[in-house]
Amino acid sequence: MIKVHHLDYSRSTRILWLLEELGEPYELTTYHRDPSTFRAPAELKQAHPLGKSPVIEHDGAVIAESGAILEYLAAKLGDGRLGRSPADADWGEYLEWLHAGEGTAMMGVVMLMLVRGCDKTSRASAYGLEVVDGAMAEIEAKLDGRDYLLASGFSAADIQFGYVVAVADQFGAVGDRPRLRAWLARVTARPAYIAAVEKGGPWLLPISR
Repeated sequence: MIKVHHLDYSRSTRILWLLEELGEPYELTTYHRDPSTFRAPAELKQAHPLGKSPVIEHDGAVIAESGAILEYLAAKLGDGRLGRSPADADWGEYLEWLHAGEGTAMMGVVMLMLVRGCDKTSRASAYGLEVVDGAMAEIEAKLDGRDYLLASGFSAADIQFGYVVAVADQFGAVGDRPRLRAWLARVTARPAYIAAVEKGGPWLLPISR
């Protein structure tokens, strides 16, 4: 059975969401953030040297990084349902979206997180908004005529970007983009997403704009 080391208010809810979509049983170990620093507890370093979440254990392997975990589980257990393979025409597009969530887009989101409560006219804040706005604009354009990021249907890439878009919205970075808002409502209405949040707790940061 898969063991998931899950941190509350974090990206690791993506892993629970994927496993719920796949109907795979898993053992859940939840860690709680320090109430004063909001940092992950030191105990997480017992699961992985980085001391960050998500981390999974499966068949003797210990894997960190949400993009790697999503790709691994979709390929290993998905039977083609949520991943894509080299045989699929949109394999390259799938990989790009899957990793852009923790690459370009999340870099901007993290910058916004770090400067919250500080001078919102700072260069860091402005650059973070520029990066995130660019990612949101790209998704809005991609969703023209599509229900999901890939024309072939819902995939782990939608799960990966679900968190990015939801957090970006907390900072007002989604803006007036109807296709993007409809997509976010669509993916977060899925029973597997609802089950993941019920088991793992809320994943959005407890902040106000």
